[in-house]
Amino acid sequence: MNYKDKILYQSNYWYNDGLRKAQIRDLSGAILSLRKSLQYNRENIAARNLLGLVYYGRGEIAEALVEWIISKNLKAHDNIANYYIENVRSSQSELEAYNQAVKKFNQCLTYCEQGGEDLAIIQLKKIVASQPGFLKAQQLLALLYLHTEQYSKALQVLRSARKLDTTDEMTLRYTHEITQKKGKRSREPKERAANTITYKLGNETIIQPASAAMKGVVMKVTAVNLALGIAIGAAILWFLVLPAVIQSRTDANTKQIQEFSQQYAAQQAQISAQKKALDEYRNNSEETQAAVATASSTKDSYENLMTVSDQYNDGSYSNATMAETLLLVNRDSLGTSGQELYDRLAGDIFSAVCDRQYSAGVNDIDVGDYAGAVEALTQVIKMDESYGDGEGLYYLGVAYARNGDIENANTQFKRVIELFPDSDLADQAQEALDGKIQTQSDSSSSYDSYDDESYEDEE
Repeated sequence: MNYKDKILYQSNYWYNDGLRKAQIRDLSGAILSLRKSLQYNRENIAARNLLGLVYYGRGEIAEALVEWIISKNLKAHDNIANYYIENVRSSQSELEAYNQAVKKFNQCLTYCEQGGEDLAIIQLKKIVASQPGFLKAQQLLALLYLHTEQYSKALQVLRSARKLDTTDEMTLRYTHEITQKKGKRSREPKERAANTITYKLGNETIIQPASAAMKGVVMKVTAVNLALGIAIGAAILWFLVLPAVIQSRTDANTKQIQEFSQQYAAQQAQISAQKKALDEYRNNSEETQAAVATASSTKDSYENLMTVSDQYNDGSYSNATMAETLLLVNRDSLGTSGQELYDRLAGDIFSAVCDRQYSAGVNDIDVGDYAGAVEALTQVIKMDESYGDGEGLYYLGVAYARNGDIENANTQFKRVIELFPDSDLADQAQEALDGKIQTQSDSSSSYDSYDDESYEDEE
């Protein structure tokens, strides 16, 4: 077996492992296995499509769409990812409901940061009711129930979360925390019973703390002893008994203070642990939000790229229309195949549009329409920053200067010098920065340099 066959074998092995875990609702384990499969072979279409389904099963629709769109880009035909994407697109109402749920979830995180746990709980209950597959919403609701000591409700929500993903680490950790706290509360009645004394007084049953009962007995015995020996034991009472009683009470008070201190320390530790868990969840939520934003940007870039590709193949759309959509694509978020397609389309579309916009921008400078020149030449720079070996940047700087925006003008001139340091345009840009070329609106459109003598006379 050669090296390539070993790589493909490992990819298929982890795909099969992820499939087994997905079938028993071990979605967290399935995600880890399928990601390993794609690390060995990123073009494993079956693994990528299954990963999208697992994300969808956890209520993470944006991540699922990203995987399916990448799969579609790798294999355009005979790919079930096309069905999944169309199925999501066709359910506009469900997709809008999911988007609203995500926005409300983010608002709940804000409520938590501001200390509004009650508002967050009310909102999360609505989210879970409308989107029962939204795992992260269920986990946050359980955490808030745990934080407010509503353990039964928290356990009920976590049971629902485990039905979605049986091995999610966060769900299991919260469940373990609740089990420990409920066990502690169940032991408290037994401890209270051990510290009480029950006796009959007539037809009534009297229950009082053991320490209080013992204290009452001791007081009665002391009173009897005092009554019997008051005549002969006054001195002994004064010198021996009274100091012992005072010391006993002091020891009891000290012991009680120590118990209160231990209880306070235990409560503080519990509060600290709960705050730490809530902070960790907030951090995870921020990472999740960033991942959702990145996934959304990637999805939009692929959709815009596919739109331009379809328009280009159709042949009935203008280069300007296609260029406007292609400018919305973030090339860095695309895969290798997507970047290659982007470069091919940009090479055919941008060049023609750049020429037309450049000519329009220079003409606008000549006729005094500097705002129009800025708009036209800015589009040129967005499509090709090096257009005309720096001419696009230079004349954009001229347009900015004549429009009164000296800061942006200087930025363009400095960019010309940075990209084309040994060119004539770089010398002209430096002279413009030094004030030796007038680019303000009172100068002519020839952009000729003044000689040093005439420049000094003007000053």
